[in-house]
Amino acid sequence: MMNEPIDPRDAERHRAKMAKRKAVQDAEVATKTTVEKGLLIVHTGPGKGKSTAAFGLALRMLGYGRSVGVVQFIKGAWHTGEKDAFSAFGDRVKWHTMGEGFTWETQDLARDKAAAQRAFEKAVELMADPTLSLVVLDELNIALRYDYLDLAEVIAALAARRPDLHVVVTGRNAKPDMLAAADLVTEMQLVKHHFAAGVKAQVGIEF
Repeated sequence: MMNEPIDPRDAERHRAKMAKRKAVQDAEVATKTTVEKGLLIVHTGPGKGKSTAAFGLALRMLGYGRSVGVVQFIKGAWHTGEKDAFSAFGDRVKWHTMGEGFTWETQDLARDKAAAQRAFEKAVELMADPTLSLVVLDELNIALRYDYLDLAEVIAALAARRPDLHVVVTGRNAKPDMLAAADLVTEMQLVKHHFAAGVKAQVGIEF
């Protein structure tokens, strides 16, 4: 039980173990010499939570009094709670929903490519904005997967951003070149999803 007294021998073993752990961690941290660097972060994989994690980073940045930009490459028709929530931060969030829905909804390749190109131009504009500390490029990986955009052009634009700007790219099936360019890659793995049990998308969970 939680309120049982701790054996002093267990406490001492734990203290010694954590002291060793701290020494290892401190030594690892000491090897890091780059003080500040704008990171290219990629959230990919078949699991849920890629965009959600990116918006969590945006919220953290806002918590430090900084400003963020968001470009949504695919979502368009859906009303989302996160967009409403971020509107409370006023002009510290520059939010642009540029997509027109998933390709199986539009069924129009030329239209999808044009929408993606407009979104990419907006992304380049935001990355050039010196007031922003973080830019989220939501579901850019999907636009690249369907060849709506030129991959080399996108990678070049990301590489040319100013040195202190953080960028988060989301979407499953990230291209190998995107993974190679990234500083941090997280792959969300699907273990279990309520859709499989016939449960529809839930307000506040999916949108």
